[in-house]
Amino acid sequence: MPHTRDRTAAPVRGADAALPAAPDLLRTSLADARSPRVPKLSPYAPERPFPWSGPTTDTAGPTATNVDGPTATNAGERGTAIDLGRVLRLSLAAPLGPGGRLRPVPSAGALHPVRAHLLLGPGCSLPPGRYTYDPRTHRAHRRGPAADRVPPGALVVLTVAASRTVAHYGHRAWPLLLLDAGHAAASLALAGATTAGVLVSLDADGSLLSAAAGLPEAPDWQRTWPGTEPELPLAAVRLTPRGGPCETEPPLGAWAALPRASAPTPQPGADTTPPRELAAARHLLHHIAEAPGRPGGTWHPASRPGEVTDEALETRRSAPPDDLKRPPASEPLAQILATARSVRPGGPSWTVAVGGAEPALYAAAPGGPGLDVRAVGDARPTLAHWAAGQQWIATSGAVLLAHGCPANASRATVRGSHLVAGYAAGTAQAHAAALGLRSRPIGSWQQADLGAALGDTPGRDWIVHGLALGAPPTTPATPATSAPTPATPPTASAAPAAPSGEEERP
Repeated sequence: MPHTRDRTAAPVRGADAALPAAPDLLRTSLADARSPRVPKLSPYAPERPFPWSGPTTDTAGPTATNVDGPTATNAGERGTAIDLGRVLRLSLAAPLGPGGRLRPVPSAGALHPVRAHLLLGPGCSLPPGRYTYDPRTHRAHRRGPAADRVPPGALVVLTVAASRTVAHYGHRAWPLLLLDAGHAAASLALAGATTAGVLVSLDADGSLLSAAAGLPEAPDWQRTWPGTEPELPLAAVRLTPRGGPCETEPPLGAWAALPRASAPTPQPGADTTPPRELAAARHLLHHIAEAPGRPGGTWHPASRPGEVTDEALETRRSAPPDDLKRPPASEPLAQILATARSVRPGGPSWTVAVGGAEPALYAAAPGGPGLDVRAVGDARPTLAHWAAGQQWIATSGAVLLAHGCPANASRATVRGSHLVAGYAAGTAQAHAAALGLRSRPIGSWQQADLGAALGDTPGRDWIVHGLALGAPPTTPATPATSAPTPATPPTASAAPAAPSGEEERP
């Protein structure tokens, strides 16, 4: 690690410090999600059956197709098609086996609330049409025909179903759903980047995304399809066959011009009158996703770090907290920090808190690779206090931090900060897996005003997301690195401590 000292961390603001005034819904909700108010306990919300697997009225093709099976190959494109089975298996599919859960990356990065709607033109391993993907059965369910003269390739619209996340996290749920969608977009982009051209949009208008996917908008959903759970579109990924044209404006409008596609199956418990917090989260996410000024969004090309292999994507998981106690070496840590900073322009800032013999907060070295000290001292106990009291963070080897998103941020900034943070952390986690490091995302942050803690203007530089990192043990008997005495302990009374893995329960 470098030895240059910039400055010592300033005292941390108290957890009971007054929050800025919140004159509108977004500011109020953002302040509430960042406040120390603990979500109410609620009964465990079990996973419902996949809602799109029922019969469809569309007779243009099969109702469901195994995306890896022999019927999944478009005969006209054999050998040149985008292999959707491979892409989806490496990105969104549930792990095999009876214990496989949709949580290879728990704590904001979970896949269980995310749904993928596939809008397929020619050049794919499935026939053109609208589909939705079931990650448990690895099957694509056909919902309707394709748009006329749609260009080759696949558009994937990512939506979130909020009920299970809100059931567990209450008023803290909606930022986690944005992070989840960002992680899912990263998974798709990483899986497709070696065999297809990839473009990603994290700011396309939600109404346009809903129409393109053949869905009603959230405010109209339960009136249109009663007894079903609304899905809120937040992001889109475009896959184009290698060697073909990769248009900068994917054809969302052509898909949106089609009639609405087939409906999901009504399910008991998918209430048409949701509890107040669930209704508020849906309303807020719909509001955040509105982008009428540029409905088509901005599309950025995606690639994956050279070290990341298909095997790394297939095997990445969140490590147990006890496997994260050894600080990574400075070189791989600098690589992962550089990856997080570079995957998307205009996103949050990134720093990393490191433990070990010389604990400090590091930023990327200006003008080149490496790390540069931002503040001296052990920030990890304070981070543990800020992250729902998860005390294991205080002994983790390092914590990568995305920060920004001021208290008075616009809806576009709030959406972009969280989606890009999830997208970049998902990419960084895959890179960490490829480098042999252990990792675990950290999604929920309260009173985490990093800028104020470092002596800057309060309310302008909040932690949005985190990724705990640890070097693998050298031998099974290697003792864990003990945490040094914190240089800057929290001044506020600690929030109730969350047990190890508390954020894993959906």
